[in-house]
Amino acid sequence: MVPQSNRVEKMKMALWLIAGLIVLVGAYIRLAPSDPAIWHNTPVGDANRDLRGGVVRVLETGPDGLAQLNEIAMASPRTKVLAGSVDDGMVTYITRTKVIGFPDYTTAQQNGDTLRIYGRLRFGRSDFGVNRNRVDGWLARMQP
Repeated sequence: MVPQSNRVEKMKMALWLIAGLIVLVGAYIRLAPSDPAIWHNTPVGDANRDLRGGVVRVLETGPDGLAQLNEIAMASPRTKVLAGSVDDGMVTYITRTKVIGFPDYTTAQQNGDTLRIYGRLRFGRSDFGVNRNRVDGWLARMQP
């Protein structure tokens, strides 16, 4: 039979290992590099789609839709430009969740009067509608 103090020490060690693993995973989520070659790609599709891990929106905005969206996105908490610019006609934003810092990527491209937006998660399979809510919220704030 293992003495009580030995079991307690093993439990403490296991808890420290689990805590260390959680810290390492959290650090990876926050510090993993975001490669523009992977995330800054032209959104495709001609119709709105709600995806398990993201959203696609296609709308007629006139030629200044991307500029309007850029102002709104840049005013959003924890959002910054990963790649591109309004002048380039395509911008990819990275928005991180408040607590854990999960990154979500939103690419918007202006093609004539058509604005295509693709918001998606990086980690996991489902975003529970977070990207849909963010993108739809941005679009609701755009001028008609």
